[in-house]
Amino acid sequence: MAGSLPPGQGPGDVIALVARRELRTRLRTRSFVISTAVSLIVLAGFVLAQSTVFDGDRITTVGLNGQANAIADAVTDAAGLDYQVRTVEVTDLTQARDQVADGSLDVLVSGAPAELTVLTRGDLDPDLHNVLNGIVQRQVLAGLLASVEDLDANAVLGTVSGSHVRVSTLDTDDPNHDQRLALALVMVALLYVSLLLHGSMVAQGVVEEKSSRVVELLLATVRPWHLLSGKVVGLGLVGLIQLATVGLVGLALALLTGVLTIPGAAAGTLAWGVLWYLLGYLLYATVFATAGSLVSRQEDVQAVLMPVTAVLVAAFVLGFAVLSGNPAGPTATVLSLLPPLSPILMPGRIALAAVPLWQVGLAVLFTVVAVVALARLGGVVYRNAVLHTGPRLRLRDTLR
Repeated sequence: MAGSLPPGQGPGDVIALVARRELRTRLRTRSFVISTAVSLIVLAGFVLAQSTVFDGDRITTVGLNGQANAIADAVTDAAGLDYQVRTVEVTDLTQARDQVADGSLDVLVSGAPAELTVLTRGDLDPDLHNVLNGIVQRQVLAGLLASVEDLDANAVLGTVSGSHVRVSTLDTDDPNHDQRLALALVMVALLYVSLLLHGSMVAQGVVEEKSSRVVELLLATVRPWHLLSGKVVGLGLVGLIQLATVGLVGLALALLTGVLTIPGAAAGTLAWGVLWYLLGYLLYATVFATAGSLVSRQEDVQAVLMPVTAVLVAAFVLGFAVLSGNPAGPTATVLSLLPPLSPILMPGRIALAAVPLWQVGLAVLFTVVAVVALARLGGVVYRNAVLHTGPRLRLRDTLR
């Protein structure tokens, strides 16, 4: 049973009409307002909590070895630092290097006060760097004053100003890695919630129309494929509006509070997230709608959607695992190229700058091909199942 197109309207007009109907209806619902508000509150709370931690409770642990213990008071009492410094005495340099590597120590300082050597995991904080340079220069000046009677002022100034701590790092990691990782994990969580929420809305909408027999009236004037396309487009726009709103507000708040200091990377992460939301939504929404068309009661929706939601949950869990581990490794590479997982994993890898452009293009291509294939298959299933009422249909029966 398939309706004909209304007079004077093409397929695009019908799809747009159905999409506008879904958009207007969903944007006015209490569930949309509440879910958006809750998402904003949770994200704002996370950002403000991070801001409080960084601004109010930040303590830098400095390990002092050997003669460097003489500068303990000078370091802890230094002016110009917007955080607290705690010094600890270390006797084993090898063990201390391991502590720097695992984060137990932020900085390791060794050597005589006039010839300090500093070891860090990443970049040394500029303010602490200036403090240590000042200590070295004062020690050099004191030594010159104590050892020379007739001083050449220019020579003294040249010697003192040229005295600096020697800084070395254990690795050359991106100093913004922690911020990029936070961006990646937040984007993974937002995409997971958005795809699951709005994909489920598509399935519930299909079942609602079936159970109320509204779909029979709609199909008297429009074709099944146009109805399905309009529903997917309309609900996709609802999800896009919500994701963009939450993302932009969260991004602005993080930049204003100083939690994020990489606005370019943050904006790029949001832009890629929007693109992958669109691709992921088109991929999953068709599957959700197809699954929803197999049942006629809301009570049966969760059971029929279980395999689809399981894939999304797996993508979410794998996303956190591979992004926190080795996002550039072979496991992350292979998983992020698989269409069911790409919309979650790939934007996270992009946020971490752990993926070459050709892999992004390949993942987009695979996902688009999967969307087209699933849309064709889903259209057949939806057309054959949407008017069925009664017990749950089996997928193979709808394909006959």
